[in-house]
This record gives sequence, C-alpha cells and structure tokens, in this order.
Amino acid sequence: MFQCFYPDYEADNAYGIAYEELYEAGYRGIIFDIDNTLVPHGFPADHRARELFGRLRKLGFQTVLLSNNKEPRVKPFGDAVGSCYVFKAGKPGREGYRKAMGLMGSNAGNTLFVGDQLFTDVWGAKRAGIVTYLVKPIHPKEEIQIVLKRRLERIVLFFYHRRLGRKEKLESKMCTKTPGGSTREP
Repeated sequence: MFQCFYPDYEADNAYGIAYEELYEAGYRGIIFDIDNTLVPHGFPADHRARELFGRLRKLGFQTVLLSNNKEPRVKPFGDAVGSCYVFKAGKPGREGYRKAMGLMGSNAGNTLFVGDQLFTDVWGAKRAGIVTYLVKPIHPKEEIQIVLKRRLERIVLFFYHRRLGRKEKLESKMCTKTPGGSTREP
C-alpha cells in the first residue's frame, strides 16, 4: 500500500553513507537534497558539507543538488560545495531528477538520491527509477507543512520497518542483493 514511498536504504545521515562501496558497485552520480539532509533548514554550506563533496569528487562521483527552493537559496550552496544544482525542481515530479541526471551524464541505473523526506525526495526519486537513501532530518525545527508530513511519514515508516523485519528473516536463509545488483551470501 505504501511501497511507492519506501526508501531503498536508510542512513543516520548523509555523511555516514559508504560512498566508496557504492562507487565500487558502479554508481557514478549522486543527487542530494539540501535542507535537513546536508545542513539544517536554511543554513549555508558548512565545513562538513564542503569536505563531503570534495571526497565525492576525489572518488569520481558527479553530484547535483536538487531543491524545490528558489535559486538564491540553492546557488550559494552549490557554489560553496562545488556542485551543479537544480532549483525549483518540482519534487516529487520526475523532471527535476531527469534534469539532474542529464547534468551529471548519468542514468537511473548508476545514480543515487539522498534526502530526508519520503513524500517529496524518496517518492520522486523512486518515480524516476533512482535508488534512494532516506536520512534522518538534521534539525527538528521545520516549517509547519513539513511537521505535518513528518507525522504521516512515521506511519509509512512503521509499515516499512515491519515489512523489513519480515524480509530480513527470509533473506537470512538465502542470497541477498547488493546495491550494485550482485549477490552475496549472508
């Protein structure tokens, strides 16, 4: 019922994802949300964000910031971290994600998306066929419409985690797929 909103993977934050392993698995492009994914809502790029994007460039990743915000919010962040960007992206629509992949020269098969919201970030990326990472929001203070969405997200995540628990029991008895599509023994 809620599967279209389920992330492919979860992480505590965008900074703790094993990007080296994902590069080895064949991923080449990463699309990032900004607010509450990389920094608290409305904050400029910080040292940690600049370091992450430098590390990703050294690995060989292309990156794009994808935001529903206007250019005055997104451009300075993109300039600070050295990344292309798409503003007024229209998430969860597919077009912003497609434009981001075009900027990186990547495709849905070798692109990842990292964001903090199910109903815009994850749903839009899944609609575009992109592997998704849901991260926990960095800062609890949010706009009222996002606070309301977070309550609905808790319901969806309850069913997602319940389903995951059942799936993990089954997968412990057989091979599982890695993000790059190969199989491994548990």
